[in-house]
Amino acid sequence: MQAKPGDRLVIKGHRTGQADAEGEILEVHGEKGQPPYLVRWEADGREVVLFPGSDAVIEHHKPMHQGKRSA
Repeated sequence: MQAKPGDRLVIKGHRTGQADAEGEILEVHGEKGQPPYLVRWEADGREVVLFPGSDAVIEHHKPMHQGKRSA
């Protein structure tokens, strides 16, 4: 698992009907994008340092295209 600040961490719900936990990765504390990550949870704004488990997915931040715009 590799991430960078600005990526999103999604931890899948463990039970039927349980919502996924989503947060923004603020800091990467491991080497080469590896955990642990400092994450701010979207639901309540808490910030935690964690090692994601196998139920977690990283959604990589995609910068907006900054090419030339035609007039």
